[in-house]
Amino acid sequence: MNTSKPESVLVYVGLDRVGDGLLKLPFVRGLRKAFPDAHITWLAGKETSVYASVLAPLVEGFLDEVIEYAGIGLHPSELLRKPLTGRRFDLVIDSQKIFWASLSLWRIPHKTFISPAARFLLSSKKPPKGYKFPKSMQRQLLDLLELASGETFPTPSGLDLHPSPRYRVDALKLLPVGAEYVGFAPGSGGKPKCWDLENFIRLAQAQADQGRIPVFFLGPQEPEWMAPVRARVASSLFPLQQKNNGFDPLFTIALAERMSASVSNDSGVGHMIALAGKPLVSLFGPTVPEKFMPMSERLTIIEAKDFGGREMARIPYATVAEALGEAVVS
Repeated sequence: MNTSKPESVLVYVGLDRVGDGLLKLPFVRGLRKAFPDAHITWLAGKETSVYASVLAPLVEGFLDEVIEYAGIGLHPSELLRKPLTGRRFDLVIDSQKIFWASLSLWRIPHKTFISPAARFLLSSKKPPKGYKFPKSMQRQLLDLLELASGETFPTPSGLDLHPSPRYRVDALKLLPVGAEYVGFAPGSGGKPKCWDLENFIRLAQAQADQGRIPVFFLGPQEPEWMAPVRARVASSLFPLQQKNNGFDPLFTIALAERMSASVSNDSGVGHMIALAGKPLVSLFGPTVPEKFMPMSERLTIIEAKDFGGREMARIPYATVAEALGEAVVS
């Protein structure tokens, strides 16, 4: 063991959804690169982490332990008890900025504590004078890792995730060569982030009228949308429902590789589609792209705030239709 590096590392997050988990992967990989021999514990203080479920295969070998529902960051009364009784860590990295939650986390025995809360007030190491915490969640985490490790971690342009040959064969069977496919991801983890399904159906109708095949990426909570889509656009396909691959993100990426272009809300599926490297029109309302932008160099962002507010209903159909038309031929 290299004694100049920590032997145990704890990373605190509130929770991880699929989109968050994909954006955080460069940080997770960087942790293992910076601390190759450490036991790395990932702690979701408020809820669940996809690193313990659907994204677990992507962090195998990088994280040694994932703790969910740790009860840290929920209420200031936590300060009356000690979190993670009996545990101690050489390095604790707090990814959040809520001071009382950071103070609760700080009470876990440690040697080094890294936290951006209250302008790094509790942090053992602090950034140089004049430093500004980035808006991008991904860059925030990489900056914390740089502070903790003393090493440099550039912002990656992609994740270099490769679907298995089996997934690509499955995708090719479902979406054969000879047709042009356009993807639609109308769901999201929160309804306020969803552009109306009717708009996606209208887009699909327009693409079908031009000879393309609409492909709907529906998650496990959205199968009831199949009927209204099929009733209006009979040529639509639903590959995630046709082939059961456990909604593995790598299978979704394999399917997205078959698209000429796609439209998505700010969602986990949208982040998966972006990683396929094909053009994506990404719609934002209550969330901000500066923090949650998908990893893609072929991205068109449309924000509700440019049309007078944060509600998704403010995004005009015509604006998205025009952007999709340009993306399909790009």
